[in-house]
Amino acid sequence: MSRLGLVALVVPEYDAAIRHYVDDLGFELVEDIDQGHKRWVVVRPPGGETGLLLARASGPEQAAAIGNQTGGRVFLFLQTETFDADHARMQAAGVTFMEDPRDEPYGRVAVFRDAFGNLWDLLQLR
Repeated sequence: MSRLGLVALVVPEYDAAIRHYVDDLGFELVEDIDQGHKRWVVVRPPGGETGLLLARASGPEQAAAIGNQTGGRVFLFLQTETFDADHARMQAAGVTFMEDPRDEPYGRVAVFRDAFGNLWDLLQLR
């Protein structure tokens, strides 16, 4: 085993999720395949290897997990080489940052909440 390919992220609806991750966060749409009863939708940061499989919730148990798949902790870490530019672009797109950017021994970071409630770190490593 050499890499993590996909992380499943439960979302309420495919098209709203695609719009958010592509338009607001700047991801690219890699795949959107209609499988009849569901869609195979993958997005990822441009040039990234690991993608998100956007999985529409099926049933109340999965719907209850939307935005809280890690019990309120930061779930995903979006690494960048251009922190200030990405932070400004995301703010302009309406992304909600939970804090001002801060410098830590490991890098520059700010926590944001995606449109579905998941907490992320925008992170530029030192």
